[in-house]
Amino acid sequence: MAITLTVNGQTRTVDVEPDTPLLWVLRDTLGLTGTKFGCGIAACGACTVHLDGRAVRTCTLPVSAAEGMPITTIEGLEQVQDGELHDVQQAWIDHQVPQCGYCQSGMIMAVSSLLAQRPDPSDEQIDATITNICRCGTFVRVRRAIHAVADARKAGGAKKEERHG
Repeated sequence: MAITLTVNGQTRTVDVEPDTPLLWVLRDTLGLTGTKFGCGIAACGACTVHLDGRAVRTCTLPVSAAEGMPITTIEGLEQVQDGELHDVQQAWIDHQVPQCGYCQSGMIMAVSSLLAQRPDPSDEQIDATITNICRCGTFVRVRRAIHAVADARKAGGAKKEERHG
């Protein structure tokens, strides 16, 4: 069945079954491998992307549920129009968040969605919203990076918005 998706600002038509998880359409059909498979039950968050601006886990989400909504993957968040990294990505580097890095694309997508909705989240809001699992345990650095982005945005630093969503 032909399904039309808008992924990272581009309209793409895919010929897949409507109940195919969006994760596999992104990775296998469209070749966007930044979105990772972790658990297959929407628990770990490695597969997080933005669907209509909100963080969603794609390993259990049928592709048909995403039709007609803008989808942003880590590849779409990766570069902003001026050629610099998104501020959350830069904070990840500055605060040395990743260790193995496997979960980080999903974590970055969840964090960028959180900051779009709550520009200055408390630790409690971060803990309640960022439920992605990091086996390396870098949660202290994640929280530090989130606060750094929020502080920079409050101080008038250039807020980097996602281009496609």
